[in-house]
Amino acid sequence: MMLLAATNWGNAGLMALVSILLVFTVLVLLIFVLKLFGVVFSEKVKKNAAVPVSTSSDEISDEEVAAIAMAVNLFFNRHDEESDVLTFRQNHDVSAWQVRNINKQL
Repeated sequence: MMLLAATNWGNAGLMALVSILLVFTVLVLLIFVLKLFGVVFSEKVKKNAAVPVSTSSDEISDEEVAAIAMAVNLFFNRHDEESDVLTFRQNHDVSAWQVRNINKQL
């Protein structure tokens, strides 16, 4: 209780206010710096530049069909043998400590 009475609340409030204002000031400056970077490093769009015309069709080329077929094949044939089977190796070298623990469990 004595610690609360010994605290200078005026200085503590002033320090809290200054720190909050400092944080928000730095955030606002950071926003302006990022906007400036966006203006400086943005690509200049030429007014007379021709827009490339994309010829979109619903047909898929032979290369795209081959790529899709290969992707599907690789996805479904991840294992050459024993697909979806887990194999556990059994260690037949049992130590005396393991035998003792097994006997305790029984």
